[in-house]
Amino acid sequence: MKNLHILAIDQGTSGTKAVLFDSQGQITAKATSPLKSYYPQPGFVEQDPEEIILCVLDATKRCIDQYTEQNGKISDIAACGISNQRETFILWDKRGKPLCPAVVWQCKRSVDICERLKNTDIEKEIIKKTGLIIDPYFSGTKLIWLRENNPRIKDAITSGSAYFGTVDTWLLFNLTNGLQYCTDYTNASRTLFFNIDTLQWDSDLLELLSLTDLNLPEARPSANLFGMSDFQGLFPEPVKISSMIGDSHAAAVGEGCFDTGTGKATMGTGCSILLNTGSKRIQSKQGMVTTICWSTQDRVDYALEGVIVTCGATIKWIRDQLGLFADNLETAAMAQSIPDNNGVALIPAFSGLGTPYWRMDLHAAIMGLTFGCNKKHIVRAALESIPIQVKDVIDAMQIDCGIPLASLKVDGGITVNAFVMQFLADLLNVDVTSIGIEEVSALGAAFLAGLQADVFGSLDELSKLNQNKSVFSPLPDHTQANDAYKQYQKFLKILLRE
Repeated sequence: MKNLHILAIDQGTSGTKAVLFDSQGQITAKATSPLKSYYPQPGFVEQDPEEIILCVLDATKRCIDQYTEQNGKISDIAACGISNQRETFILWDKRGKPLCPAVVWQCKRSVDICERLKNTDIEKEIIKKTGLIIDPYFSGTKLIWLRENNPRIKDAITSGSAYFGTVDTWLLFNLTNGLQYCTDYTNASRTLFFNIDTLQWDSDLLELLSLTDLNLPEARPSANLFGMSDFQGLFPEPVKISSMIGDSHAAAVGEGCFDTGTGKATMGTGCSILLNTGSKRIQSKQGMVTTICWSTQDRVDYALEGVIVTCGATIKWIRDQLGLFADNLETAAMAQSIPDNNGVALIPAFSGLGTPYWRMDLHAAIMGLTFGCNKKHIVRAALESIPIQVKDVIDAMQIDCGIPLASLKVDGGITVNAFVMQFLADLLNVDVTSIGIEEVSALGAAFLAGLQADVFGSLDELSKLNQNKSVFSPLPDHTQANDAYKQYQKFLKILLRE
C-alpha cells in the first residue's frame, strides 16, 4: 500500500513553511522561506502580495526537492492543505493585479475608525453577528480606512471591481490561475462582516460599513475541495487543495482539540488561546471573541478565543534591550535557581493588553523592585507573566461558557521552557500537553486535507496520531504559583486605574 503524503503550506507573517507529512502524521520533508514586512509610517504594517506568492512557491519547491532527493515520489502526494496568517488581507482587480499592498493583521492604521464605531449600533450588530469586537486586529476597519483614504480603492469598491481576500483566498486564486475564488469559514470569521451563525457574508453589515459592492469569495468548510493546482509547474500533474484554515485554528486541529472543553494555546510572540465549545456558539461577556474553531462538510465547531498581545516578545525584549541573558534557553534555569520572584511582577503591556482587558493604551511596567532584587527575579517575573495571562483568559472563558477546561494543549517556541510549562500546569491545575513539533499549524492543515482526500478515515484516527507528547501535570502544592498570581493581579489593578 502506498504511503500517501500531504503537502501543508503554512503561510505566516514572517515566512512560509512547506511541510510534507506522511499518512502517520510524521514529517518527511520541510522548507522555510522568509517574507518581508514593510512599515511605511508609524503603526502601518504591509506586505507585498506578489512576494507572498513567491515565498510560497519557493518554500514548496525546496520542500519537494528535499523529498525527491530522499527518493520520494511526487505521485504519492495526495493533497495540499493551506494554513495562513488570518486577518491580513489583499485587494485586487478582475485581472488579479493587487490594488495596494497587503494590509497585515498587526497594522494599527484604523485605530481612529475603531474609536468612531465603538458604542454605536454598528458595534452592537458586529458583536451579535460576527462574535468579534471592534479592534484594528480584524480586517474590516482597515478595509474601511483604505476606502476612506485611498481614492483608487474607493472607486474600485464602489464600481464593483475590487476583489477582497484573506491570504488563503489570494493564494488559491493565484495557484488556480484565477479559476477559484474561495475562503474557509475560519478566515471569513475574522473580517467583521461574516455572520458565524448563517455562515454567510452578512449583507446588512456590509451595507452599514459601506462595503456593499465589494466582491467577496465563496465561504466553505475548512475541509473541502477548493481546487487543483500544479503550483506553477512544480508538480507534473495538478494536486488537490483540500483544506484551507486560519493558522491558529489549524493549530487547534493539529493539537487534537476535537472535543468540547479542549483548549489550545499557541505561545509565540503573542498568544492565541482557543477553547472548543462544540456546536454551540457562545457570546462572550468577558472580553473574549467568539469564532469558528474548525469545520468539515458535516460539522462546525465553535470556540471562544482570547488574544494575548505579548508573550515571547517580553523575553526577547529583556534579552535584546536589557541584556539580562544571552540565550532564551538560559531563562528556565535562572528562574528555577531562586525560590520565588521576591515580590517582582512584570506587566507586559508593551503594546497594550488584549483579552480580557482590551486596554491598548497601557504601557508595560516592572513593579515591586527593591534592593534585594536581581536580574534573576526580573527574568522569573517575565516568565511568570506568560502563564498568568493565559490563566486570565481561561478563567474568563469559563465564566462565559461554564465548560470546565479538560486539558490545555500548547504549541510554539515557549513550550521548550520547562519552568513556564510547569508554572502553567500548577496555575490552571490541569495537565498541559505539547506534541513537541513546531509545525503544528501545518499539521492541522494536513489533517483536514487528508480527511477530505480520504488519506485519513476519521477524527478518531487523527486523535491517535502524534502520541509522543510531553505532559506537565500540576504539582500537589500550588501555593507558589497562586501567590505569584495574586501579587501580579494586585499590581495590574494599579496599572488599570491609570
